[in-house]
Amino acid sequence: MTNAIWAADVAEPEGPVWAPDGSLWIVEMGAERRCVSRISPDGKRRRTIVQTVHRPNGLAVDGSERLWIAEAYEGAIICITSDGRELKRIAGDGSRFLWPNDLVFAPNGLLYMTDSGILEPDFIDGAAIRQDYLSLAYDGKVFEIDPASGRVLRQLDRGLKFPNGIALGLDGMLYANETLTGEIYRYDLVKHRPERERFGNVLRGDLPPAFRGPDGMKFGTDGRLYCTVYGQGDVTVLGPDGSVSERIATHGGLPTNIAFALTGGFAVITEVAGSAVERMPVSCAGAPLHYPVFSI
Repeated sequence: MTNAIWAADVAEPEGPVWAPDGSLWIVEMGAERRCVSRISPDGKRRRTIVQTVHRPNGLAVDGSERLWIAEAYEGAIICITSDGRELKRIAGDGSRFLWPNDLVFAPNGLLYMTDSGILEPDFIDGAAIRQDYLSLAYDGKVFEIDPASGRVLRQLDRGLKFPNGIALGLDGMLYANETLTGEIYRYDLVKHRPERERFGNVLRGDLPPAFRGPDGMKFGTDGRLYCTVYGQGDVTVLGPDGSVSERIATHGGLPTNIAFALTGGFAVITEVAGSAVERMPVSCAGAPLHYPVFSI
């Protein structure tokens, strides 16, 4: 079954997050937009909330409806109000992150982020990914951040090859993926020094070499991990044991992220090739997300 197009004319969409009223926040990474947008509940109307300098990538929302943007080109996490007023910036060691990619809030109010480990100008040549992308020097990291103070509390991992999607499992562990290898890793946050543990892999072995790999991902209440696979044109579903349970084809070949509907029954997929947000039927609801309330 082909996914329906829920919203069109969005420029390189990513980071879908549902608002309480049923509208959808997304980022648009395309050079013609470079913004955070809000799409009406029927998918037909789009409104720009704020523009960033170049490449807004990931998006998360807290319990005060403040939006936290992983801005890849600026190397910072930017916090804005739901109407676009900037409140705060977090830039790691005081200078910048390399490529802030995706974000997720934990129940305790901490924010977890993947940093893909390379500067965008070193990865993209003009409008295309460099042909020698496999041999570039990546130092991808996973961070634990206190958004209230703006401090990095822990660097959970480093040396990853373009870490991308991030999600909290029903088991309380943190899951992050590595685009260039297709690997999904998990981390026990209770440990002072969490070790990288392999969970599974989403790549098909029957396709010719090309830039493809895991992107945004979310858990369902069925305990399975739903991972968009950029360049593979599907949502690969991993079971609780990390094995491939299902592959759900997307309408376009470059899906970037997924968000389960608040009322269940479907999920939306941001997809770059078709400049669209797709609606995909699902048999379960999304695992609960966390919307902490704190002062900044």
